[in-house]
This record gives sequence, structure tokens and C-alpha cells, in this order.
Amino acid sequence: MTALRNSMTAEEQATQAESSDPEKANYSNLEQLVAATVDSVRHLEYTLICINTEKKSKRPEAPKPLPRPGSTPPKKKAEPMSDGAAERLFQLINGGAA
Repeated sequence: MTALRNSMTAEEQATQAESSDPEKANYSNLEQLVAATVDSVRHLEYTLICINTEKKSKRPEAPKPLPRPGSTPPKKKAEPMSDGAAERLFQLINGGAA
């Protein structure tokens, strides 16, 4: 990438800079390492807090990784179905749509 960038004229670099969207660009190796370091520090902090929290106390939510270009955030887990909703679904599946 550096070789390609160095081979461009100043005008080409200016045009590329104006038309690009940094949010959609890939991370460099340095940016990947920084993001991984931030994620690790957050996880260590979370672990430290959990270890020093009493068992009956509410624990914090686990840290989410830094978003990276080109990756999608993890999907949220579906909440458990209530008993009433499960019964209604069972009726619908077994022909009780009325």
C-alpha cells in the first residue's frame, strides 16, 4: 500500500483523499494491534471488577470489542419465550389457529 501511495502524484492523492471514506477502509496492522490491545485491556478490567465484586452483587456487562471496518457486530441473543407465547405457538403449530 505504501508503494502504491508513493507512486501516486499529489493530485491523485488529493482526489483519493476527497473521495474516500475512512470508516470503510481496512485497518492497518498497527490499527489492528491497537484495537486488540484496547479489547484486551477492557477484558482485563472487566475480569478484575468481577473478581472483586461480591457474589450477590450485580456484575457489569461484558465489554464489547471495538468495531472494526468490514466486520459486523455480534448478533444479540433472543430472549427466552414466555410460557403464554410458547403455548400460543404450540397451538398454532398444531392447527389451533382459531
